[in-house]
Amino acid sequence: MTQPTLIRREGAHLLTALDLADRSVPVLPLRVGKVPFGNCPACRDNACGGRPNMKTPGPCDCPHPCHAWAAATTDPAILTGPAWASVWRQAAAVAYHPGGIGLTVVDLDHADAVAWARRTLPATRTVPTTRGEHWIYRGAMPSANAVRDGVDIKSTMVYARWLGPGTGTMTDLPEAVRALIVKEPSPVRSVPRSVPVPAPVGGGDCPHRVPAYLDRGIAMAEQRITGASSAVHATVYRTFLAVLSAHGRCGCLTETHMARLFAAAQAKGESLRHCTDAWTNALTRLGL
Repeated sequence: MTQPTLIRREGAHLLTALDLADRSVPVLPLRVGKVPFGNCPACRDNACGGRPNMKTPGPCDCPHPCHAWAAATTDPAILTGPAWASVWRQAAAVAYHPGGIGLTVVDLDHADAVAWARRTLPATRTVPTTRGEHWIYRGAMPSANAVRDGVDIKSTMVYARWLGPGTGTMTDLPEAVRALIVKEPSPVRSVPRSVPVPAPVGGGDCPHRVPAYLDRGIAMAEQRITGASSAVHATVYRTFLAVLSAHGRCGCLTETHMARLFAAAQAKGESLRHCTDAWTNALTRLGL
């Protein structure tokens, strides 16, 4: 089947996807409800065991991650291949992976969110959506939902709906957007500050309260998280556990130290909820 015949048969969404892929934009089809399809028969209808909404890659046995944001591809052989041959006839939209091309989408879900962005954020390329706007910046960052009312951050490890090229000049990702995902970890249980600790043998002050000792420990913990190339969830938990084992009983940890560790984890793609769970689990494990 020639490509023109295929395009006439499968519709405009495939044409859009092929055009974006030709410009090195990783794309995937979406069904009604902005839910992605699997791109191989084994994952059809969530048979591989992924999450029910297919928005997150599941524990499938395929050679490569093949649904959710991980299905986004620039390979025309996949886009027009047998796995997606019937998908384009059912597709309701095309999505793309912003972080895969070094972009961040600030998804503004209603008029109040758009008004906030116009007051607060640097101007950049904008794309109208059904209820609001996408503001697109040059630069990737961890993604996060509900960073404020009606505002989501879509960049790494998520997909965004393709709604056209938009208008305006794309600008660099500002610190004001990066700062939206670095929140005070208020839901986290505070580190106890009044648990008595036996004085070191020979007397003297607790060494954990020496600023250089503590700062070195926090810096090493940040480096351990940042250097993780796999098993990020487990690395974050083990690092939190190690920090709390060393410093959690003498009361020297502060909210600032916790925020530094959370920021390092979020920079690796962890959500605030995952950070909070890991911290709480470490506290429970240590009986704090």
